[in-house]
Amino acid sequence: MALREIRIVGDPVLRTPCDPVTTIDDRVRSLVEDLLETVDVEGRAGLAANQIGVSLRAFSWNIDDEIGYVLNPVIVEVSEDEYQDGDEGCLSVPGLWFPTHRAWYARVVGTDLDGREVVVEGTELMARCLQHEVDHLDGMLYLDRLERSVRKKAMRAVREHL
Repeated sequence: MALREIRIVGDPVLRTPCDPVTTIDDRVRSLVEDLLETVDVEGRAGLAANQIGVSLRAFSWNIDDEIGYVLNPVIVEVSEDEYQDGDEGCLSVPGLWFPTHRAWYARVVGTDLDGREVVVEGTELMARCLQHEVDHLDGMLYLDRLERSVRKKAMRAVREHL
């Protein structure tokens, strides 16, 4: 296991959609261990594999004293009529937080290292994390979801701070 370095906005791996995990081997097991260890730091809520330079569909979370992971996650449900607009941040965009529109509830389905189905769901912070991490695996940053006027400020801040 290793605490891995976080890739920062501008790194092309963050803009590349991740490949599905097709074989559970030592490389994937090691990736999951690294995801779990790297997310297990105060202030971290979630971590996608591409944030540590691995272009595979996997992420870990650290929400409300629960740490876990999922391989090949797919968002299967989000609340249609309940939303949240709170500030969102990202380990790959360090120190910057902007109001980001997300569904209040989200449910993700994927698998674990034994190939068993995993269902992860939640509201508020957990829902935000699930949506945020799946976006990463699709090659998106939360900055892409910002309202136009906020995105303009955000991109200026990114250029000034990073």
